[in-house]
Amino acid sequence: MDSEILVLYYSRSGHTAQMARLVARGIEEVPGCTVRLRQVPPVAPVTETAAPPVPDDGAPYATVDDLIACAGLALGSPTRFGNMAAPLKHFLDGTGALWASGALAGKPAAVFTATATMHGGQESTLLSMMLPLLHHGMLIVGLPYTEPALTATQSGGTPYGASHVTGAQGERAISEDERTLARALGRRLAEVTRKLAVGP
Repeated sequence: MDSEILVLYYSRSGHTAQMARLVARGIEEVPGCTVRLRQVPPVAPVTETAAPPVPDDGAPYATVDDLIACAGLALGSPTRFGNMAAPLKHFLDGTGALWASGALAGKPAAVFTATATMHGGQESTLLSMMLPLLHHGMLIVGLPYTEPALTATQSGGTPYGASHVTGAQGERAISEDERTLARALGRRLAEVTRKLAVGP
């Protein structure tokens, strides 16, 4: 039976969504692993305003059931002042029942991000995204320096997870190293997920 890995993200300008698709490609390169791609809706400043039940474009909106069903999780967000974006945090804040039941404990997880500038908070965002996952008892998977692109990159890519530097106006395409590392993160998450499913 295949292990299904949830790639869950929030993206406003499309860069994090592109990264999500690259992570998903890496996951699909591992035999026995499939991907469920989901996004979270934006949050409105007026709480009575609700997002439509189906997004205009991109992946379907996530539900808590997507988290329960997954064998592993890749979580992506753009940076907002060195932290994850509010819509993703809002979604995670609603997973208290899963925390109480331990539904995610022991499942592997990885994180990815996109920022406008090289030092715009990539690493702090990735670390902030890990915190709720650790509270859920998830096993964090990063990128080891055995990935040559991690040393070679002149753009995004960190040991904490995959990343992309978009440029101040979102003008930068995903670099070859960023692409390589996003797929590598997906593969590593999938490989760990399969090993945990099969056992020693």
